[in-house]
Amino acid sequence: MATAGDGATTGRSEFDAFLARDWVAWLRQSPETATQVGFPGCNDRWTDDSPAGIEARRQHLTDSLAEVRRFDPAALPVASRLSHRLYRSLLEEAVRGLEYGDDAFPFHFGYPRNLWVPINQMDGLQLTIGETLQLQPRRTPGDFGDLVARLRAVGPAVDQAIALLRRGLEHGASPPRVAIHGVPDQVLGLVPERPPESVLLRPFQSIGPPIPESDRTRIAHDADVAYRERAAPALHRLHEFLVGDYLPNCRVTIAASGLPGGEAAYVHHVRWQTTTDLSPQQIHDIGMAEVARLRDAMDAVMRAAGFVGTRAEFHEFLRSNPAFYYGSGAELVAAYRAIAKSIDPELLHLFGRLPRQPYGVEPVPEYREKSSPSAYYVSGSLAGGRPGYFYANTYDVGARPKWEMEALTLHEAVPGHHLQLALAAEIDGLPDFRRQSGPTAFVEGWGLYAESLGEEVGLLADPYSKFGQLTYDMWRAIRLVVDTGMHALGWSRDRAIDFFRTETGRSELDIAVEVDRYIVWPGQALAYKMGQLKIRELRTFAEARLGPRFDVRRFHDVVLGEGALPLDELEHQVRAWVDVESGPGGR
Repeated sequence: MATAGDGATTGRSEFDAFLARDWVAWLRQSPETATQVGFPGCNDRWTDDSPAGIEARRQHLTDSLAEVRRFDPAALPVASRLSHRLYRSLLEEAVRGLEYGDDAFPFHFGYPRNLWVPINQMDGLQLTIGETLQLQPRRTPGDFGDLVARLRAVGPAVDQAIALLRRGLEHGASPPRVAIHGVPDQVLGLVPERPPESVLLRPFQSIGPPIPESDRTRIAHDADVAYRERAAPALHRLHEFLVGDYLPNCRVTIAASGLPGGEAAYVHHVRWQTTTDLSPQQIHDIGMAEVARLRDAMDAVMRAAGFVGTRAEFHEFLRSNPAFYYGSGAELVAAYRAIAKSIDPELLHLFGRLPRQPYGVEPVPEYREKSSPSAYYVSGSLAGGRPGYFYANTYDVGARPKWEMEALTLHEAVPGHHLQLALAAEIDGLPDFRRQSGPTAFVEGWGLYAESLGEEVGLLADPYSKFGQLTYDMWRAIRLVVDTGMHALGWSRDRAIDFFRTETGRSELDIAVEVDRYIVWPGQALAYKMGQLKIRELRTFAEARLGPRFDVRRFHDVVLGEGALPLDELEHQVRAWVDVESGPGGR
């Protein structure tokens, strides 16, 4: 006769099998994600955005949700109940997003794909193609065969994207014209006048032993033909459509309310991004309070630097002094690498567990640098044999100040995104959806919290770098104000830019790029500060409760120990740990 424990074990086994099976099914529906996480067998194609492909994902979402609801969480072991809550909530949010044009695929870092507006300056086929080809394995003739097959498939993928863009216009959905004016240049960046310089052919430049010479010659020829006859003509087609048909018909309004169901969609995405039930007005108010707090902190650092004048004058000094800038992109990247290397040995003071996966620092690819932020991170994959990469933007190097570099490295590399995402991917016993995806509020909240750890790893020693870290913290506080301001409170783009300019020392280019990002990704920018505030709140709580028993290494291991979590679940985990640590058996 089976005992209650046996039944729970059986239930977990069945539930775990379902999660593993469903994860694989979802990866097969999103081949780009499969490539990113190192899942094999999908590297020869793109996501199917035909009507049949879109409907297949919708049906799979419906079926997945029905299946997860079939499991009684009370019959599962305690550890599996968390996965059940997370997966059910994830699928339910994805179902709600269908009403607003979101794709059914439920796993995202950043922003969900919107099938009414599948291309903007931050996301879309024109960026996914080059990035995905760079991530693919290149060890065997079969790997290169997959690359060639994907190049050939660019044509149908482009045609599907154009069809979605046309349907979006017919539905009254388009991105604001002011924010996406650079997208045609992103497309052209993939098809330079000299084909060998295209990022799409770059993966084929590394063909060498042990690939036999005969295979190398054939692969190079096949790639050249696929690029010239399939990929390049399709991308030129996309460029012509964007310039001639799409941009002239894009909306001139900027608020989410300019989209069908936009006000409700904004509330949905705010909840989805922040994992809270706070209203846009409440988040706006939190942002204003944080801006005021950080003004005072920045003024204190400015006085410590010996500067006599206003904060606006100090911002201008930081923007205009040539001593704060490198002379070339190569120098900038080399300096980022030196900062990252200096952090690595200090991590043992803050973490009990460190990831095995390495990371590198590279410049942002030229085809996307004009519309990209100052830096970003792309996850690696142990399964795919690929390190993580911190990408630093070297476009207009005179707008990339030295005083921001330490904060950016802390956020994008270590102890920020690389450490958190690589650790999550290496946690034994977690289902794949928790190891490979998670809420933006946690992921980006951790990245912003990591910036505040600078002093604890030996950085931010000079007042300018400290001011830079506070500038980045202010930047995320401003996001709470201007994102909600533009999408819920009637702010214009100019008002958002003016508010940004007044409160930070960032360049005009950075400010415009950032504000336009908030315009096309409503709500996403709120995740950073809301996540950081929760993690900092929990650390303060743990320090106060535990006093001398508080161990920052154990605290960080608890925060990162279950992968990326919604903020309420993270709070539950930390408070439970504090209860144990503060009891008689605690340390």
